[in-house]
Amino acid sequence: MTTAVWTGHRLGTLTAELRSLGLGPGDVVLVHCAMRAVGPVVGGVDTLAEALRAVVGPTGTVVVPAQTPDNSVSSAAYRAATAGMTDDERRAYEERMPGFDPAVTPSFGVGALAEHVRRLPGAVRSRHPQTSFSAWGPRAEALMRVHDLDSHLGDRSPLAALEAVGAWTLLLGVGYPACTALHLAEYRLSRPPVCRPYRCYVLRDGRRERVDFHAPHLDAAPFAAIGEELDRADFTRHATVGDAIARLLPIPAAVRTAVTWMDHHAVR
Repeated sequence: MTTAVWTGHRLGTLTAELRSLGLGPGDVVLVHCAMRAVGPVVGGVDTLAEALRAVVGPTGTVVVPAQTPDNSVSSAAYRAATAGMTDDERRAYEERMPGFDPAVTPSFGVGALAEHVRRLPGAVRSRHPQTSFSAWGPRAEALMRVHDLDSHLGDRSPLAALEAVGAWTLLLGVGYPACTALHLAEYRLSRPPVCRPYRCYVLRDGRRERVDFHAPHLDAAPFAAIGEELDRADFTRHATVGDAIARLLPIPAAVRTAVTWMDHHAVR
């Protein structure tokens, strides 16, 4: 008698679990994922991406964050990397920062699944040098078309396009602070947004150029508390995918809930 050896979660199981959560053919889904939370997967990140694509089918579209805070001096990533440096060391560090090229620049800090989807043949990436998204599927081009420099995660970004088509957001092994869709609510509050300066670097015709601009200050600090309300909402679906806690939320309803919560708590 032989004993089966556990090697990890398989494509068929992951696909069934995603369907059980509520995803289906034709859906558009923005995915935030921690592969470590999902646990061992036979075939790794490629298998999870294949499961997502299988569930939404040929008419569905998978979207991921493709952010690049490592090319910016106005990011938390920069502050962490330069903590304790002298002024000269910080200047040297800034001189080495890469310029953003949407065609080739790797994402930073958003996980292996997001980077895998960004690199899929036919994936389309938005052009924001700090907070880009990547999409794979028939709606990718339309969803990624608009991403203004002063609208990191606002009404002139792919998040608004996702909201307009009634997309879902899937939190797979991550908490609400990772939910980029909630940032869209910050642009909708009754109090005007507080703007601040940003600086990053881009590649234009092969040359690295500095870009300075002003845009609203974004803060995920309230998202954990907002998440407690979202977890109680009828529209939030809960399940387990692999080893990970999974939440599936409709972006329009999640954003409306976040706006109401932040206005009530005078967040700004």
